[in-house]
Amino acid sequence: MRKPQFSLWLLCALSALLLSLPWLVPHTGALALVALVPLLCAEAVIEQCRVRASWIYPAATFVAWNAATTFWVCNATVGGGIFAVLANAAQMLLVWLLFRLARKKMGGGVLPYIFLAAMWLAWERHYFDVEISWPWLTLGGAFAQSTRTVQWYEYTGMLGGSLWIWVSNLGIFGLLVALSDGYWQRWGSLARACATLGITLVIAGPVVASKMIWTSYEERSEGTVDVLVAQPNFDPYQKFQSMTQAQQTSVLLDLFGEALAERTPGPVLLLAPETFTSDIQLNDPDRSPTLQSFRRFLGEHPGAEMLFGASTYEFFLTHAAPTILARPYGEGWVVGHNSALTVRPAGPVELYHKSKLVVGTELTPYPGIFVPLDNWLSKKMGVSGLMGRCVGQDDVSLLHFGDQRVPLGCAVCYESVYGEYCAEYVRKGAQALTIITNDAWWGNTPGYRQHLSYARLRAIELRRDIARCGNTGISCFIDQRGEILDQSQWWTRQTLSGQINLSSEQTAFVRHGDVVGRVCTLLFLLLAALLLVRLIVPGKKR
Repeated sequence: MRKPQFSLWLLCALSALLLSLPWLVPHTGALALVALVPLLCAEAVIEQCRVRASWIYPAATFVAWNAATTFWVCNATVGGGIFAVLANAAQMLLVWLLFRLARKKMGGGVLPYIFLAAMWLAWERHYFDVEISWPWLTLGGAFAQSTRTVQWYEYTGMLGGSLWIWVSNLGIFGLLVALSDGYWQRWGSLARACATLGITLVIAGPVVASKMIWTSYEERSEGTVDVLVAQPNFDPYQKFQSMTQAQQTSVLLDLFGEALAERTPGPVLLLAPETFTSDIQLNDPDRSPTLQSFRRFLGEHPGAEMLFGASTYEFFLTHAAPTILARPYGEGWVVGHNSALTVRPAGPVELYHKSKLVVGTELTPYPGIFVPLDNWLSKKMGVSGLMGRCVGQDDVSLLHFGDQRVPLGCAVCYESVYGEYCAEYVRKGAQALTIITNDAWWGNTPGYRQHLSYARLRAIELRRDIARCGNTGISCFIDQRGEILDQSQWWTRQTLSGQINLSSEQTAFVRHGDVVGRVCTLLFLLLAALLLVRLIVPGKKR
């Protein structure tokens, strides 16, 4: 019998395409509800025809999906981009191969498919808790540009979308199997009606529920904060070659000054992007020329306060390193942070250190292993360090604005991808959310648009207004339904003025956390234990 390689490649290519489009084309999230069906069909063909080296088909599907949607990482680091694509695809393949093992040991029926869905969601949840994490392609993120479809994320979070996608795909695949194997013809009319109604409810039910929530939801407001966002539009690759820090500060303050001249004086939060400056030494922050310029500017504009990002440093004149991530500096050590700061005309600054750090460029993961390796490689290559060693803080903390000290959460760049992490801001009392980022490293690619879309999911999960500032865009204001109210253009120098509503109410997702992920993890562990028993205790083939 001739092996059906062409059909298998066609099915896998179709799955890769359907999986990729929601991340690349707005309003195509619904494609994810059928995207895995071709791959599941290919798996059935592989088993029936006993195709050799069959792992290559799901592997190619996952590599193609990852490459098509996250190739832009290579703009910042080629090695990091290739690693992200291959490492993430490899983990997906491992999940798939364990599913194959379950099919062999658990026998036919639906149990192996339940195992597959539960295992996939447990793996996605696992990404929120480990140091080397890349949750960019969490399945529920497929609806980040189709937010009117998933207003119920306020109850389930993003993994609720992942569960919906799996249930829908498995339901449709089950109907196809029933048709191809002749079960459909043998079913009675009631069974057919129930099956049809069931899959219809699975697919359409969440859409209808979301529409009802969307229509009935009213923006909550316990007050407002005026926000002025400045997008200075500095090319990060030429940041210090073309302009000094003083010149960059002048550009930013000119943007704010022009916008403030058109406003009635009063309290306003000035929002600037991530890592705007690198001259703040935490041992004595007021010595920073940038900070001094900011204070003088704020003193000229009563009621104005600024929230901005900075690469900050702290020096330790000690014999022993204060942390394994510290680097030698003179007779002591230096520790770096990616920080968000709020500053007023006078008084101490407030600090928050980014905790969800980008592996490689900011973070040396599992430092007990990789710091010695990095030190050795750096010495061999004659460089100061191959991996970033930013130090984040252990717990989420808030920044504050105005005389009433309004509590605000500030997600720095990559942190806005983590729904459960951002929920902690609200649990700590944040009444609105800010996001500061610098997405210019990726160039004019889908990366910055995807990053923006995830902020919309955070607004729904938390039901918080968001003010977002990007160095080169896209800066915007997002309401509690995830709608973008106003936004900047990409790669332009401009300001945005708007208001964010304040709210102290907590969604079910904030109160209870990622229930979907926890339940699926428990189910996976139970089924994994069953699989382990089947492996240890051989039984009759089922």
